[in-house]
Amino acid sequence: MPTRRSAPIAQLDLFAGPDPLGPVYREAAAVAARLPPKLHFGTSSWFSTGWEGLVWSRRYTESDLAHDGLREYARHPLLTTVGIDRSYYGPLPPADLDRYASQLPPGFRCVLKAPASVTSAIVPNRRDESPVANPDYCSVERFQRDLGDALLGHFLPHTAAVLFEFPMVPRAFSGDAAAFARRLDAMLSELDPRIPVAVELRDPGLLKTAYASVLRERRAAHVYNLHTHMPLPGAQRAVVALRDQPFAVVRLLMPPHTRYEERRRDFAPFNRLQDVDPARRADTLSVIVEALGGGLETWVLVNNKAEGSSPLTIRALAEAVAGG
Repeated sequence: MPTRRSAPIAQLDLFAGPDPLGPVYREAAAVAARLPPKLHFGTSSWFSTGWEGLVWSRRYTESDLAHDGLREYARHPLLTTVGIDRSYYGPLPPADLDRYASQLPPGFRCVLKAPASVTSAIVPNRRDESPVANPDYCSVERFQRDLGDALLGHFLPHTAAVLFEFPMVPRAFSGDAAAFARRLDAMLSELDPRIPVAVELRDPGLLKTAYASVLRERRAAHVYNLHTHMPLPGAQRAVVALRDQPFAVVRLLMPPHTRYEERRRDFAPFNRLQDVDPARRADTLSVIVEALGGGLETWVLVNNKAEGSSPLTIRALAEAVAGG
């Protein structure tokens, strides 16, 4: 495999002296130097206070990390992308995008979630109320208002992809696979072509050839996700071939048939691995290796709920790729 860019090694100069993360960075940089330059690992967000000694040099509050954490995060030699999920829950102010950009080095690109106001077929955040159809479902106008305009004006150089996450909702609202594919196609056809798009499904009933055809036609990427309702990432290739992807996105969220709240409770503070399945790891690695073999820019995002600690999962995956 080609040699990874040397930027992470240079980052160690920032930590000369008695920095508590010096040994961590040296070990990580040695692994990073053996990775292909098109492979980017990152965590699904950066607010975990329990990563002291793994990513953070000292104990921080969530508020500290939310405001200024990207600066230290981006110095880690193995962390060369990150997920920004705040944009899923509401509009992201341009000033916040400017603040994020000011903390990132040139070339560091992020995966931002598209707002739920556009990707949920039902009105989001109604909690226990009866579901109501979302009038802005797949609305390009609403996307531009909630994220697109701010991103184009303030964060495009730091954008690897905008991730449109379509949650599982009652079929009466999402429609069948063919109806979903038509709606997705209409939206993608109107999006600004400067925005790289990735689509993540949470409903396996929508993972059909019509969906794959839309992505291929519109040059949007499928997200090969590890998620409670979905087939394993490797199995998703049977419907959406990697050879048809403009770039590759892998997201490790939580294994099939597991519950988010239980894993969050059991795995906190997310500073050690707790559920490592060699078969799942091998499945993920097969997708990564195939994507890289096809020359694709490859973005791998890991959630703490996948195995217990996303930085440690990333370290293990990176070592496996580097040693392969």
